[in-house]
Amino acid sequence: MTYAAYLALEASSSSKHEYLSGEVWAMAGGSREHGRLASALTIAIGSALRGRPCAIYSSDVRVHVAATQRTTYPDLTIVCGPVEPAPDDAEAITNPTILVEVLSDSTEAGDRGEKFAHYRHLDSLREYVLVSHKEPRIEVFRREQDGRWRLDDFGPGQTAELQSIDVRVSVDDIYADPTRST
Repeated sequence: MTYAAYLALEASSSSKHEYLSGEVWAMAGGSREHGRLASALTIAIGSALRGRPCAIYSSDVRVHVAATQRTTYPDLTIVCGPVEPAPDDAEAITNPTILVEVLSDSTEAGDRGEKFAHYRHLDSLREYVLVSHKEPRIEVFRREQDGRWRLDDFGPGQTAELQSIDVRVSVDDIYADPTRST
């Protein structure tokens, strides 16, 4: 499928699709917990960014990796400074500072492997954040000065550091579920 045909499909479809060099596949719907974790992160990070030149986008916004012809819908996309849209897709972001994926059983392997391999082609990307759906755990992959990626792992009682935007997020606060009975 051409990218233009993909964009036409997205414009007329009630579901979202990812794209890779002419191949298109539908995205699975998220669980209630997936949505809660993504929302908790949006609130925590969004509040910390208030008044700063960074914007946070939900999973309704596409990210396009021109080098590999991959288009995805990350759970959260953070852009600092002006958004650079894709030349052939005005709605797709090409310059994220941080991408966040909330893991699920069906997406975890791809989010850790193949998708992250594509994302590493984005020169603007400074941190890639994976949020566990099984336990209170936030992994932050950070691009170092020499271009290598380093993993920092944060669990219960810890604060995840997003150094590229100078934001700290309490793991306990993100995983706290006020609707769960004790």
